[in-house]
Amino acid sequence: MRNKIAFLSFFIIAFFTGCAKQPEIYDYSNFLNSKPRSILVVMPTNESIEVKGPAAVLSQAIMPLSEAGYYVFPVALVNDTFKNNGVYEASDIANISISKLREIFGADAALYINIEKYGSSYAILNSSTTVQANARLIDLKTSQQIWEKRVIVSENSSSGNQGILGMLITAAVSQIANTVSDAGYNLSSYANAMLFATNCNDCILFGPYSPKYGQDKQLSK
Repeated sequence: MRNKIAFLSFFIIAFFTGCAKQPEIYDYSNFLNSKPRSILVVMPTNESIEVKGPAAVLSQAIMPLSEAGYYVFPVALVNDTFKNNGVYEASDIANISISKLREIFGADAALYINIEKYGSSYAILNSSTTVQANARLIDLKTSQQIWEKRVIVSENSSSGNQGILGMLITAAVSQIANTVSDAGYNLSSYANAMLFATNCNDCILFGPYSPKYGQDKQLSK
């Protein structure tokens, strides 16, 4: 009987292990053909109601991209260039033609980030802060999308073993504190770290200024 139970347990584990889906291999063909050296990061578009989101995400996107091995155009210079040409809104920047961006900046690729969620919300017994963003890298020579990734980072208030009243108070206080201090700014750094991580299935490839250029683990699979 004991042997039958052990066999059955093994069968169940083997069955579900066999049915588990392997992550789909990311197609890097366009990225490898493009071989971008420089990236123009434009002001993120924003679907959330929090106006602080775009600046927070943009300001913390430069470092991980640079560390990945790319030349990233200075954010202040890029924004001043748009403003001097009468373009102030992220939605208007997103509608500028690819050829025009190439002509003005001479970059190899442009990075478009869309913020889908940003900020703190209160839901009865829980307060949460979320940053959800989608990034697309476009080749400015061919207009092809060469890479895309979406991430979501969330942090919830901890209620511990409190009663209902304590949980309500904790969630409310947490939501107010997170809103005042803009907890989304801190989460943005984690979101960017995930967006522009390297050496994973759908990660951005190492750039030519990285000593690991061409040694991406996901390309050797």
